[in-house]
Amino acid sequence: MIPKILVFAGSVRSGAFSGRTADAAQKALALQGADVTRISLADYPMPIFDEDLEREEGIPENVMKLARMIGAHDGLLIATPEYNGSLPPLLKNAIDWVSVVRHDGGRQLKPLAGKAVALCSSSKGQHAGVRAINHLRAVLVRCHMEIVTPECSVPNGGSAFDAEGGFADERLRHAMDIVAQVLIERARMLSARGDI
Repeated sequence: MIPKILVFAGSVRSGAFSGRTADAAQKALALQGADVTRISLADYPMPIFDEDLEREEGIPENVMKLARMIGAHDGLLIATPEYNGSLPPLLKNAIDWVSVVRHDGGRQLKPLAGKAVALCSSSKGQHAGVRAINHLRAVLVRCHMEIVTPECSVPNGGSAFDAEGGFADERLRHAMDIVAQVLIERARMLSARGDI
């Protein structure tokens, strides 16, 4: 079984380190045999999460599109930047919205619960976004996701990537390879369990 893995970054800024990290993850996953889909949250604009809006107007269509996309994959890889020591509002808002999806028409859809997810982070400094990744992990645990243990945190984002978009540092390449391997294995296992 070839697992389907969805990859996206928590920033949509041109040249964002998290976007470049997500690109590196996409390559590592594909090289290890995963069927990888790379998306941008810019393609799913949504309002700030508001329970009154949800109650009065329902779940926005772009939220449903993202929820369906996540639901169609066996696992996720999320690359987050660090904003003021935490995850960015764009990413948190998308998670908050998708976490309330329970149905798609007449069928049940809980896109996050039980889904394998790997986490990466990046920053322009030495801390490599580890505070953001810790906060992101805590949020996704509350969403009942299956978080893989290996992570890839990228420090000094301005010099971390080579001309081909890969990591200049062999240790980062190795860390990403391990993240990809474990995510593929966990996604395959969870998908097989769901097929029983």
